[in-house]
Amino acid sequence: MKMKKWLAPVLGLVLIVSPATGAYAAETAPTVKTPASDLRATFDYLLSEHYALAVDTMIKTYDGNKAAPEAAKALDQNAKDMEPAIASIYGEEGGKQFEAIFAPHNAATDDYAQAVKDGDKAAQDAATKEVDKFVNDMAAFLSTATGGKLPEAGAKQALAEHEADVQQVFDQYVAKDYEGAYKTYLAGFEQIFGAGKAISGAIVAQNPDKFDNTKPDTAAADLRSTLTMLGSEHFALATLSMEKGYDGDPDYDYVNWAQDQNTAAFKAAFTSIYGADAGNQFEKLWTTNHINAQADLAAATAAKNTDNEQKDKTRLTNTFANDFGNFLATATDGNLPAKDAVAAVTQHETTVTDTFDKYVSGDYAGSYASYREGYKLMSGIGENLGGAIVTQFPDKFSDTMPTSMPNTGMGDGNQANNNLAIWISLSAIILAGAGFIIFRQQKKQHRQ
Repeated sequence: MKMKKWLAPVLGLVLIVSPATGAYAAETAPTVKTPASDLRATFDYLLSEHYALAVDTMIKTYDGNKAAPEAAKALDQNAKDMEPAIASIYGEEGGKQFEAIFAPHNAATDDYAQAVKDGDKAAQDAATKEVDKFVNDMAAFLSTATGGKLPEAGAKQALAEHEADVQQVFDQYVAKDYEGAYKTYLAGFEQIFGAGKAISGAIVAQNPDKFDNTKPDTAAADLRSTLTMLGSEHFALATLSMEKGYDGDPDYDYVNWAQDQNTAAFKAAFTSIYGADAGNQFEKLWTTNHINAQADLAAATAAKNTDNEQKDKTRLTNTFANDFGNFLATATDGNLPAKDAVAAVTQHETTVTDTFDKYVSGDYAGSYASYREGYKLMSGIGENLGGAIVTQFPDKFSDTMPTSMPNTGMGDGNQANNNLAIWISLSAIILAGAGFIIFRQQKKQHRQ
């Protein structure tokens, strides 16, 4: 296929004013925002949202949740949003080919969930064959489109890994192995961000001049992607947890366990950059009037305690937003201005509560519209928080590792430097090329 034009980023909504970055090619000025890193961010956003919605749709379909049809519609709209992104790279023909391959596999995952619910083994097998066909056809498409820069065997392995994650989460959920289901869910999030890195890397390698000879796998781009992954995972788990808390579902405690793992990963990230004191401060702020407030809001809503509902919403959109926004501004030495940080966190919390309120009221279409808005916002936060950190410590993200880190007043500078080097290395491993080097939390069981 002939590339007609390079990708116009689809992540249009910016939460926080980005720091000034200078020319892309300037090796002395690392930045999270380049044509190549924007391409990677686009795939990070769309592919990870697909993963979260696919799992959500299957679970809701199996449970007979009234929101299931709207979940499926949101999943379909995500696929439609991918088509123009592909078309902007490979032309209308390429976009149409992509859609023709991708859309049926979304339907197949929903069909599989319904077949399991109905005990229809023949329908299960038919859905599984459709998913297997998708893996083969999409791997061939990606390899051909990238001129072999993404080898077909590697693409097939990555796609098969993703589909195995989705099905295993669902199968474990059906078996009431909720701990296993959410361990797999977390592993699947890491894997799909690896896919975004692999695909964007192949496209950029195929057409380097179209991306100003920038790369999607710099230390700064890895930071942006890692923060986006943690933020997106948080949003997906937060909204899911509140719904399950309100409904009194049996896996509620396990969703909260997954949120705890996400909190621990975020804490490790802040510790690696700013030291142990900052990590502990982050955890306290993040938990008290954020994670705990979400659980309290779900409980108060279920109990029809309107006074507590309002108090808990205020904790989220006011107390936490102000406290955490100011924490980020202080940590980044003002590279992320307090006003912008508070506004961003407030907007995030508003989408979380709106998604939940509309779910409770039975406005499922509105709930998923808010969900998709809130999920997309996390990409902006990953970009702009990452940009503030890179601006603050440019020498740490120049793809060379100096031996000292400035003391920011947030903790031990030398400790932070050592931890940062470890964290960046781990991020590179975690996100290093879907299907090739992937951190796994547990062994996968192949479909029978």
